[in-house]
Amino acid sequence: MKTSIFDLFKIGIGPSSSHTVGPMRAALRFAEELRERGILSNVARAQADLYGSLALTGIGHGTDRAVLLGLSGETPERVDPSRVDQMVRHIREDKVLSLCGRQTVSFEFDRDLLFHYDQVLPGHPNGMRFSAFDAQGKPLAGDVYYSIGGGFIVKEGESAPEKVASLPVPHPFSNGAELLQQAGAKRLPVWKLIFENEAALRPAAEVRERIFQIWSVMDACIERGLHTEGILPGGLKVRRRAPRLLAKIQAERGSDPLRAMDWVNVFAMAVNEENAAGGRVVTAPTNGAAGLIPAVGRYYRQFSPEASDEGLLQYLLTAGAIGILYKENASISGAEVGCQGEVGVACSMAAAGLAGALGASNEAIEHAAEIGMEHHLGMTCDPIGGLVQIPCIERNAIGAVKAINACRMAMQESGEHKVSLDQVIRTMYQTGLDMQSRYKETALAGLAVNVKDC
Repeated sequence: MKTSIFDLFKIGIGPSSSHTVGPMRAALRFAEELRERGILSNVARAQADLYGSLALTGIGHGTDRAVLLGLSGETPERVDPSRVDQMVRHIREDKVLSLCGRQTVSFEFDRDLLFHYDQVLPGHPNGMRFSAFDAQGKPLAGDVYYSIGGGFIVKEGESAPEKVASLPVPHPFSNGAELLQQAGAKRLPVWKLIFENEAALRPAAEVRERIFQIWSVMDACIERGLHTEGILPGGLKVRRRAPRLLAKIQAERGSDPLRAMDWVNVFAMAVNEENAAGGRVVTAPTNGAAGLIPAVGRYYRQFSPEASDEGLLQYLLTAGAIGILYKENASISGAEVGCQGEVGVACSMAAAGLAGALGASNEAIEHAAEIGMEHHLGMTCDPIGGLVQIPCIERNAIGAVKAINACRMAMQESGEHKVSLDQVIRTMYQTGLDMQSRYKETALAGLAVNVKDC
């Protein structure tokens, strides 16, 4: 185990973890390293070059804004979404930015923010290069970073994530089989095993506090999405639907056996409309799939008779355990493996998490996770206009319903199942590598070209 659940569940802003949160963190790190190396005061101009998917869909995903914010010293966790437009506008108009919040440097969009649409850096489809120059134009520093999905970044030359040392935890595991073996040998439910691992890294009280903080942000995002009207930014003129759907659901009378599904749909869409608008969300495990886990969590709270705060804790811990398996053995980057690595992984996590909250056996939890992914295999990432709107918003709603069904199917089964979670994770990764790049967050194929954007 090399990943904490708090690496997966990160508080940030929309619309994309790989194209917004990751580039913001990379730009901030570059600026901070200039300060640490003692050369920040010599910088007169900064430049950012974007490659591959970051170039092709960067504008629609807010990468340009994210880079400016990161260079200016802002973090995804703390930046105020309501001030982003104003901050970016001032940089555009004044043609300067405050590097690391300290050093005023020249920055002109046409000159210093470059999109290399036909170039891909060797380390990952989401590559970026940051450069700093003195007043005479002499290069002072230049570094390449990769945004590898879920807000994770790696600097060129650093150890790849799979080569990072394992965390010092009492119950280490590297795949699903080892997770089940550890839990079985120690007679622990998956959620308890993960809790004890996290508690070895920080105080147990802090683990609980941070998990409930994550849920609080998720829940608040649902509420904002349910009650915010308007048109989503970006040019597609997509109208927010969650408030209207909520009104219809609340106005309905009678005993519709599928009413709960309507609620799940509206919860997921509310979150992803907030994400598309650049609002505060939690990567779970990415922004493009940010609505799925909150929607299933609200379903548990609203429709499970035995729902409790402890059950919610178990839900997120179990979901986090499954997310770790995908992060360490495959990918959660749409630019690397398509949407199966985003919505598919979130569905797998939510299915397992719900099973954990409902007291299912560890074997049923593993089965639920497997079902959740098996029926997302091959899902492409082809956002219209490069925006995290169509098909992303509805896709989260569909994925949330599938997660609930996967959980129910697994809990109604007994005995072994034919396909293991490890096998489906391996298959997902292999499928993603085989998928043509134009179907992986480039907006060069699929719906992105067959449906005209506005």
